[in-house]
Amino acid sequence: MAHPKSKISKQRKAKRRTHYKATAPQVSICQVTGEAHQMHRAYWHDGAMYYRGQVIIPAPELAED
Repeated sequence: MAHPKSKISKQRKAKRRTHYKATAPQVSICQVTGEAHQMHRAYWHDGAMYYRGQVIIPAPELAED
C-alpha cells in the first residue's frame, strides 16, 4: 500500500479543508402566489402545492357540518 513519507499534521489538514463551503440556495419569487421558494422545487402555499406557477396538488376542501 501507499505509505506517506511524512505525516500531515491536523492543522495543515484543517487548513486545506476550510475552503469547502456550502453555497446558499437560489431563491425566486413566484409571480402567481408571491411566495419566495427555492428554484426548481415545488412548494406549499395555502395548503396547495405549486410548481412553476401551477397547482400540482390542490388544497383539501374543508367540510363544514
